[in-house]
Amino acid sequence: MKRWKCLPAFSRAAGVLLTGVLFAAVLTGCSENKNTEQRFAYPLATGSPEDTVTQIYAEKFAEEAGRLSGGRIKIQVYPNSVLGGDRELLESCYDGDIPFVVQNTAPQVNFIPDTAVFDIPCAFETLQEVRETVDEESFMELMRKSYREAGYELLGYSDQGFRVMSTNKAVENFADFKGQKIRTMENSYHIDFWKSLHANPAPMSYSEVYIGLQQHTIDAQENPYEVIVSNRLYEQQDYVVETNHLPHLISLIVSEEFYAELSKEDKDILTEAQRRAQEYSRNASDERIAEKIKVIEESGTKIITLDESVRKEMIDASQPVYGEIAEVVSEGVLDAYLK
Repeated sequence: MKRWKCLPAFSRAAGVLLTGVLFAAVLTGCSENKNTEQRFAYPLATGSPEDTVTQIYAEKFAEEAGRLSGGRIKIQVYPNSVLGGDRELLESCYDGDIPFVVQNTAPQVNFIPDTAVFDIPCAFETLQEVRETVDEESFMELMRKSYREAGYELLGYSDQGFRVMSTNKAVENFADFKGQKIRTMENSYHIDFWKSLHANPAPMSYSEVYIGLQQHTIDAQENPYEVIVSNRLYEQQDYVVETNHLPHLISLIVSEEFYAELSKEDKDILTEAQRRAQEYSRNASDERIAEKIKVIEESGTKIITLDESVRKEMIDASQPVYGEIAEVVSEGVLDAYLK
């Protein structure tokens, strides 16, 4: 049974338009007449700005799907939350109004409980370890099953590197986290992680972060390097601390209702298009992180790499968060992620 009975909250006009487009289109792989042609582009929505790895991932996927299908599969990317915020996009994808969504995994926890596994703090030392883990076929199959049970098809994951902390206080010892008012996402595991470090987490709309730093209503924030630079947050901070506490994973999901109607040929095309887009966007992410670090350093903001002893204290302190996540994540998913 469907969980939502009405059009998503982003815009009724946009919803009507999308529904009309999808019904007017001749769905590739769904028609008995193989000579029919898709006349409208399928929407792919994101909540991220255009100058991001999310956009690179989405556009490369759309490009490769078109190329591999000989132009039969047409996909149009809609960035900047023009079709809704993270929650609205998930609801719309579930309902089949938006076939494709590319987004960070953090907003998916309330819809797909097993995605909370990605909120386990300080689980990996390097991005290579993260990528090898999420790409491992047995882990991916477990996650695909979790997404299917929630009404989605998971095609794959890209990333924007690790999330790091920016602040006006030099953090070189574990005690330096204490009392810092840090903006976090509205995710209970993220909040509890910073509390475990004795910081003072403050959930806040992202649009308010720059002003919050400028007016000193918050002391710090945490995001991938790309976000820190693209939104010029480093201008208001003296330090970037490489906490590397969480990987910033980006998922590519498909409406289960839409996906089920595709032919095997077209499903295979989407799988291969995702694989190519994943490789392309990860390479782009690595290059962009190096560029962003250079921008930050040239601005005069100092980058601090934490000592291994400090990182161990972070891991030890955040064990209660691990316990919280272990209670909601399937045992098989947890084991496969942390093996």
